[in-house]
Amino acid sequence: IFDNRDVGLSSKCDEGGKPDLMGAILAVQRGDPIEAPYSLDDMADDSIGLLDVLGIEKAHIVGASVGGMIAQTIAYRHPSRVLSLTSIMSTTGNPELPQMTQEAAEVFFLPVPPERDAHIENQVRVGKFVYGSGFPFNEERQRTFAARSFDRCFYPPGVERQMLAIMVHGNMKEKISAIKVPTLVIHGREDPLYPVECGIEIAETIQGSELIIIEGMGHSLPPEVFNLISDAIKRNASKA
Repeated sequence: IFDNRDVGLSSKCDEGGKPDLMGAILAVQRGDPIEAPYSLDDMADDSIGLLDVLGIEKAHIVGASVGGMIAQTIAYRHPSRVLSLTSIMSTTGNPELPQMTQEAAEVFFLPVPPERDAHIENQVRVGKFVYGSGFPFNEERQRTFAARSFDRCFYPPGVERQMLAIMVHGNMKEKISAIKVPTLVIHGREDPLYPVECGIEIAETIQGSELIIIEGMGHSLPPEVFNLISDAIKRNASKA
């Protein structure tokens, strides 16, 4: 586990400036090209660079949400470095797939409050919205997580630049069809950000994939599913 570029304790790409996310979204909707200071290809290559520094020739790659997109990108860009792939609550980026609802977009893309207490409460609100109805949402657990995250590194421009990287990455459905390693796809039935059809497409595109759809789970990882997910990852890794 490590921090991707531009967030957490990893290097920040300040030279990329503050992106106009709303303008980029509108441009994508119009079919106009957009630019970004870096792409998911770069973020995938960062992962390989880390493996190089650590002296690891091959690895089992696991990613969730945007991390799932990066994991898929690693698998098709660097197939010789990947033993197995697990993609959790992610997507191919295919624009023909169901997209997040207007309500989800309004919740997810609201400006991030810069004040600590306001930010924490906003994260609780967002976390509850995306959680799903099948598992109890623990507000105090989410509040504690949000506080630790804020204190560790609060850096909204990096998150915004990562969102821009997702937008410029485009549809990788054809590219992931070349992935040959054992692949596991996990998705929540109630995911409001990447609807379940997104996970289904990944599994249908990568030959031989195992698909696990978790009823009642949204864009979240409830503690109640930790064992199910970890056991599935180990089972998939054992196929390598």
